[in-house]
Amino acid sequence: MAEGAETGWRGSREGWLEAAYGALVSEGIDAVKIKPLAEGLKLSRTSFYWFFETRAALLDALAEMWEARTTTPLCAATRAYAESETEAMLNVIGCFLRPETFDAGLEFAMRGWGLKDPAIMAQITAADQRRLTALSDMLERWGHGPQDADVRARTIYLVQIGYISMRAEESLETRLARIPTYVEIYTGHPPAPREIARFRARFGLSAEA
Repeated sequence: MAEGAETGWRGSREGWLEAAYGALVSEGIDAVKIKPLAEGLKLSRTSFYWFFETRAALLDALAEMWEARTTTPLCAATRAYAESETEAMLNVIGCFLRPETFDAGLEFAMRGWGLKDPAIMAQITAADQRRLTALSDMLERWGHGPQDADVRARTIYLVQIGYISMRAEESLETRLARIPTYVEIYTGHPPAPREIARFRARFGLSAEA
């Protein structure tokens, strides 16, 4: 079937995929079914098959979307340019704070899906390892030994996954106020005031709380 962005009375591949994404995030994997998606889009069920051969193909596309909206940008953040280790850590933390670079809602939904589907859980486990490796490699590049880098990477990562799993709700300002201490715990060094000022500026905030 067509894989492009054909539009019209059949909708589009992107439209079907975004509808599936919305259902997954708001209701869980059991809600990602062709008939209710078609009803929500006001399209016929048969139009779905112009873009996806089966429901399984749609689910595969959702898993690919999750990788693109979480693992890929996080790994990129660990390799982003930084003048210091603390700035490198701020790059990682900044990735986690932006939904466009780490989709926490999708991450939570995927982990729920993984509890019902061993194949998805295997993908999640593999992604966890890739993310941890990327974090550990970053720390090693800044001079940490392998064991130290591994433990620090796990501390960084498990704290963030804990935030997501608990659905912790904090204002951006509250989280930003804690970030200098997080950076010092994660790296062993406090960030320079100018680094925090630049970091806050990314979020449209002044240098001082």
